[in-house]
Amino acid sequence: MTETKCIGCGATLQADDPKKPGYVPAHNLHKEDVICQRCFRLKNYNEIQDVGMDSQDFLDLLNHLADKKGLVVNVVDLFDFEGSFINALKRIVGNKKVILAANKIDLLPKQINKRRVKDWLKKSARKYGLESEDVVLISAEKGYGIQDLLEAIQQHRKQEDVYIVGTTNVGKSTLINKLIEQSVGEKNVVTTSRFPGTTLDLIDIPLDDHSFMYDTPGVIQDHQMTHYVSEKELKQIMPNKEVKQRVYQLNEEQTLFFGGLARIDYVSGGKRPLVCYFSNNLPIHRTKTEKANELWRTQLGKLLAPPSNKDDFNLDEMKAVRLETGKEKRDVMIAGLGFITIGPGAKVIVRVPKSVVVVLRDSIM
Repeated sequence: MTETKCIGCGATLQADDPKKPGYVPAHNLHKEDVICQRCFRLKNYNEIQDVGMDSQDFLDLLNHLADKKGLVVNVVDLFDFEGSFINALKRIVGNKKVILAANKIDLLPKQINKRRVKDWLKKSARKYGLESEDVVLISAEKGYGIQDLLEAIQQHRKQEDVYIVGTTNVGKSTLINKLIEQSVGEKNVVTTSRFPGTTLDLIDIPLDDHSFMYDTPGVIQDHQMTHYVSEKELKQIMPNKEVKQRVYQLNEEQTLFFGGLARIDYVSGGKRPLVCYFSNNLPIHRTKTEKANELWRTQLGKLLAPPSNKDDFNLDEMKAVRLETGKEKRDVMIAGLGFITIGPGAKVIVRVPKSVVVVLRDSIM
C-alpha cells in the first residue's frame, strides 16, 4: 500500500495516534489532497500542535539533500539573520548552488540602504563558508521581490530540482505559496504559520515535467530568542509590520531593557542616541545601570515583560557580551529580537540568555 502524505506538512498520514505527525480521522485517510489534523487546526484556527522534533531530527532529515542534484534557495530572516542562518548549511547542501532569499524586507525601515544589506548578507554567509550565487531581497507576505526570485531560480537551476531551506519562522512556506501562486496560479498549497517547526517532511511541488520544488522542514535553532517565550509572546516579539525606530538619548552608565528578555548597558562614549529597531509591541525600559540588576530580579514578568512568567526565564543563565563600535556606525544584533544602531566610539555590554547570539555588524541604516 502506498503511503499518502499530508499536502500541508509532508508527514505520512496515519489514523492510529493523534499525538504523532500526520494524524487524520480514519474516514479521511483515503481522500484526495488530505491535510492532517495538525495542519487543519493551523490553517483554520492558527493553533499549533507540538509533534516533538528537535534541531537534530530536522538536520538529519535535511542531511540527505547533500547527495542530490539541484539548486538550494536558502530563506533567511532579514530581521534576524544570525538567528535564522543554518550554520550547517554548507554540509547539508553539498556542492549545489545557493541563492539567498532574504525575507521580511517589509519589516525594516524604508530608509535602509539595500546595497549595504546585500553586501552584509553575502559577507555574513561567506563567514560561514557559504558562497551564494545571488542575494534577492523579498517580502513573502507582501509579494515584493517574488518575480526577481523566480527569475534568479530559473537562471541558476539548469532544469534541476529546487530545494527551499530555512529555519522555523523565516516565512519559507509563505514564500513557496507565493511562488506557486505566481507561477501556476494556485493559492495556499503549503501550511503557513509563525510557530516554530511547522513543516515536517519534504513537500514536493512540480516545476515542469521532470523537476520539482521541495519545501524542506524548518530547522529549529536553539540560539534564537523565540525559544524563551510562549506562543502568545512570540507574536509580541516578532514584528508583523514595518518597525518604527525608537531613539533613546543615553548618558554613560544607563541601561535599556527589551522587555525582560535582554538588556544593553551603555558603558562609555559620552551622551548619545541609541536607535532601537524591535517589534513595535515590545516594551523598552530605560534605567540607571547601577539599578539594573535589582530591577531585573524584582520586575521580571511585571514591568519587564515578556516573559510574563519569570519562572520560565533563568537570570542565572545569562551572558555578558562586551562590544565597541570603533570608528564606524554599527548595529548590535540580538538574534530573534532586533537590533540597535550606535555611532562610533561607544562601548556597551549586552546581556542575553547564554545560547542567544549577539553580533556587531556594519550598520545597514
